[in-house]
Formats: sequence, C-alpha cells, structure tokens
Amino acid sequence: MRWFGFLRRRRGNGHDEWQRAWEHAVDGLDESASSRLDAALTARRAAGDDLEMEDEMLQALHQVLALERELARDVLPHIETAHRVAAGERCHFSAPVAMPDDPAQPTGRLILTAGRAAFAGAGRPPALPWHATRQVIRAGRDLIFVGAGADDGFRFRCNSFPDALCGAAIARHLMRAARVRL
Repeated sequence: MRWFGFLRRRRGNGHDEWQRAWEHAVDGLDESASSRLDAALTARRAAGDDLEMEDEMLQALHQVLALERELARDVLPHIETAHRVAAGERCHFSAPVAMPDDPAQPTGRLILTAGRAAFAGAGRPPALPWHATRQVIRAGRDLIFVGAGADDGFRFRCNSFPDALCGAAIARHLMRAARVRL
C-alpha cells in the first residue's frame, strides 16, 4: 500500500506536468525549455522530492540538444569498436540495451553503424539496414526501429534516457542520410 501512496504523492507534486513539458521540449528540441525545467526541479527539490529520474531526463535533454547541433552540421560521433557486428563499418553509437519483446529478453549492445542498426547479444543478432528502416521511434527509454516489412522491426530498451535520446537522434540522422544516398 505504501508504494501506491508514493505514486500518488509523486503525481501530486507536478511530476506529470514536468514530464509532459520535458517530452514537449525533447520533441521540439526547445533550447529554452531546459532552464524552465531546471527551475521547476529546483522548486520540487526544495520541497524534498526525490528527483533522480528527472535529473537524468534533464541531462538527456542537454545532451541531445548538443548532439542535434552537431548532427545539423553533419558531424556524427565516432566510436572505436572492434565488435564483429560492426563488420568494419564506422560506428556512431554503442549502448547497453535489452530486447523486452523477446521471450528470453536478451541483453547486449545496440550498435549504430553507417550502414545499419545491429544488436550484439545473445541469440541471433538482428540487424536492420538504414535503407530498409521506415521509422525510428523513441518512447521513454525504448527505441523502436520499424522496418519495411510487416515483421521487420525491433524494440530496444536503453538503460538511460541519454542513451535513448541520443541513440534515436543518431539513428534518425543515419536513416535520412541513407535515403538521400538512394
């Protein structure tokens, strides 16, 4: 019963409003929103709220805004990796993930290369080339890669909001770049 009381208190302290404002700032890449969101957290912190998740979300907003400025100049991060799923391609993102839709819920790494999104983990490593990717959706800490076929697609759960936001931004950039090359 205490758990449900915690949820009610948390929602009553502006949690839902703050998250909606954060989502809006992320969707619109609103540079000015971070100061408003930070001020709201400062007020809630003074009231004694535990804001660990919101602090991580605000950090993610800062990181994705900086990354989007780089991507607008067509500057992608370069990650050194010798992992076999990169297959000698330039790697632009690597983060620990789980595949929650798989019955075994394997964990591994999501690797975004110039040519595809690949999973390095237990079992069959799924890969989805950018030219066959229709859409990249971020929902919370989940990244959903929608492929061209009815059954083509994967959902990855990132361990952090910064990984989810930055992974989505890089994946969308690579997907758009692949379409331009076609």
